[in-house]
Amino acid sequence: MMTALTFAATLASIIFILLLALGDPKRRRAAGLSEGHDKARRYFHVLGAAVPGLLIALTGDAAMWLIWFGGCAVGGWAIALWFASGAEASARKSKG
Repeated sequence: MMTALTFAATLASIIFILLLALGDPKRRRAAGLSEGHDKARRYFHVLGAAVPGLLIALTGDAAMWLIWFGGCAVGGWAIALWFASGAEASARKSKG
């Protein structure tokens, strides 16, 4: 049961990290796309990514929190790598 909750919390945080990356204004400007998310939406995504970890921390289960934290770090790294590999290039080609 705790394993499923840990993976669900990690997945929820990774989804918010992905949404944060998709709306990054600086990355979108550099790619020649429209403006990204406004400040309030970015704060909402950061809060959405952090709340599962906060709830896990409040349970006091250090192992569960470390799994969540590591999963978010690896997920964020994979998202950054995906965007750096040319996801914007394909968007620019289809736009122009």
